[in-house]
Amino acid sequence: MNDILLDGASLTIEQVLAVAYGQPGAPAVRLAPSARERVERAAQAVQDLLARGVVAYGITTGFGAFKDRVIAPEQVEQLQYNILVSHAVGVGPIFDIPTTRAIMLIRANTLARGHSGVRLATLERLIDLLNAGVHPRIPSKGSLGASGDLAPLAHMALPLIGLGEVEWQGAVMPAAAALERLGWQPLTLAAKEGLALTNGTAVMCALGVLETARAELLNATADIAGCLSLEALYGTPAAFDERLHALRPFPRQIECAAHLRQLLASSEFVRNNDPRHVQDAYTLRCIPQVHGAVRDAIAYARWVFEIELNAVTDNPLLFVDDDGTVEVISGGNFHGEPLAIALDYLGLAVAELGNIAERRLMRLTDEASNTHVLPAFLTRAGGLNSGFMIVQYTAAALATENKVLAHPASVDSIPTSANVEDHVSMGLTAGLKLRTILDNVSQILALELFAAAQGIDFRRQELGAQARLGRGTGPVYELIRRHVPFVAADTLLHPYITAISELVAQGRIVAAAQQGG
Repeated sequence: MNDILLDGASLTIEQVLAVAYGQPGAPAVRLAPSARERVERAAQAVQDLLARGVVAYGITTGFGAFKDRVIAPEQVEQLQYNILVSHAVGVGPIFDIPTTRAIMLIRANTLARGHSGVRLATLERLIDLLNAGVHPRIPSKGSLGASGDLAPLAHMALPLIGLGEVEWQGAVMPAAAALERLGWQPLTLAAKEGLALTNGTAVMCALGVLETARAELLNATADIAGCLSLEALYGTPAAFDERLHALRPFPRQIECAAHLRQLLASSEFVRNNDPRHVQDAYTLRCIPQVHGAVRDAIAYARWVFEIELNAVTDNPLLFVDDDGTVEVISGGNFHGEPLAIALDYLGLAVAELGNIAERRLMRLTDEASNTHVLPAFLTRAGGLNSGFMIVQYTAAALATENKVLAHPASVDSIPTSANVEDHVSMGLTAGLKLRTILDNVSQILALELFAAAQGIDFRRQELGAQARLGRGTGPVYELIRRHVPFVAADTLLHPYITAISELVAQGRIVAAAQQGG
């Protein structure tokens, strides 16, 4: 990908993914010329306000409940230093490097819009850290999702002033040591800069972007797993008929049904017209309705985060007219409610992918449920062998955990800052829950694929080695078998589960199906 130019208005999800998962400097991130002009103008406006003695929140006043405490002009730099050190109180696991890179990029893009009042040198240093691969160590917990992601963003900003820890070139070290090795001096923050760096939704937004992309991948994987299970269970694709879905025209339900038909095209494992068995259980028959509804939630999340990527979310904001007139407006763009609701909605929806997949896995292992199409627990020597019995237990445990995690964080506000900040979004909590839900669903789908491939081999014993799988499912089955063998007798299954889990997480299951389709 070419260099990414930040102008505060045109950053895309695909660019965030490229920077988050790419190598430092590849792609390189730069400021657009238009952004440089706006940033410099807003920074000068802050200095003009100071010179005129204007009282403005966070510039010449304290923060939160201290909003009415006026700060003397000679203390404004100390005020900005203080906000970083006092707000850097995050706890919990450190964010991984892709998430950290996404946070840095999104925050830089917000500041590039030119309404936050940071100096060009401060913004460029944040971008320089990103391009050099100097990654702040950001604890993942501590944000309420209103007044922005204060604690984690304070940790992100600490290296600018030579504090905190960073990970650079595979080593964890004090930020001051990294700056010294790079030949960079720590910055002294000017008025408004500490507040601009910490007051915003960049952490929630970063999680939302990365997890929405992962949800898209898992939704496509779930379609594939569902089709492979249908073939293993001798199911029928009749319920995916285009005419049927046209009569309930949810667009993404229709898209899902079309995808299933494509995956199963030319399959000799499916059941055609059979008057003794006219329809399947819901977990097979209703895949388009369930997976399609999840697609709706993913599409909504993508819409929300595409907007938020190019939003200005700190407070207060500066508006500079062409004649140099400056207006400072206090508002609430930092409030994460739109993101929190989208994150909760997405978590609830993706949990349903896990629920229906676990039930398909149950049918694969329960000979009564699959009407003896497959042997009990996918083993011929049941009793001596447990086969895939406990594989389904693991999926059930993960699905149950997701049911707990799907409770919305966004309805659980708690007042802070002496009741000045009396309603918060809990958006970061929603994002962290979503991340765990997606981890669990990724594993559930891997377990379903593992069991479905085993079921296909039993079906082959009856249909013959030349029996043809679907156009999309065939290459997926072959990919699985290159990494995991048929399990003829009880053996250690964990390495096989790990291997398929990696195929799911890396997107190789989806890539294989696309190659076949």
